[in-house]
Amino acid sequence: MSRRCQITGVGPVRGRRIIRSGKAKKKGGIGLHVTKEVKRTFMPNLQTKRIWVPELKRHVRVKLTAKALKTIDKNGAYRTLKGAGLI
Repeated sequence: MSRRCQITGVGPVRGRRIIRSGKAKKKGGIGLHVTKEVKRTFMPNLQTKRIWVPELKRHVRVKLTAKALKTIDKNGAYRTLKGAGLI
């Protein structure tokens, strides 16, 4: 399966890690210098959960982020899953 949230649609994002060298000016140095940028991937915080949907009287297995789980707690399982097109 893909690394993508079924509710919010969040997936991996490409970015860079900046490597610096030197001593900060406020610590008595001549300042920090960027010496390298390394490509990296930011992965979403995915969880696989079985969620009970009282309106359907059954469990639904979904792959979602921690933020989507909070959305389900706030808005309710049926409303959130229906809005995402999962039920």
